[in-house]
Amino acid sequence: MDDKITIIEGPPPTFEAVDDGWVMGLNESPSLGEIVVTRLRTFNGPALVERCHRAWRHQAPIHLEYRNSDGLQEQAPIVAARYLETDEGHLLILWVRLTDDSVELQFGYDDDLGDSEDGDSDFTDWSI
Repeated sequence: MDDKITIIEGPPPTFEAVDDGWVMGLNESPSLGEIVVTRLRTFNGPALVERCHRAWRHQAPIHLEYRNSDGLQEQAPIVAARYLETDEGHLLILWVRLTDDSVELQFGYDDDLGDSEDGDSDFTDWSI
């Protein structure tokens, strides 16, 4: 059985913090970590989502395998998956659990703690 989805080419995935309430239910685990989301282009989104569902039906883990910004191989457990059809092809959306060791939280603040001159508000950015 395929126990991972591997990013073969391209830059490291970008992980974004998730503040949806339903995600809190996915974070039940003996290890500490954060649930984050990443979006990836793929040729066959339905097959990749089905691969996740097959693993979960057999109560087996499935991981996202990728190279980090240093070029080192990393894996993160996938806890939810879906795909969308776009004009450019399939977009695979994966929610993964990153451990505290692999997550760096960066905060950005404007001087007035409100909207900046260019219209962007304060942000939270997750990166590896």
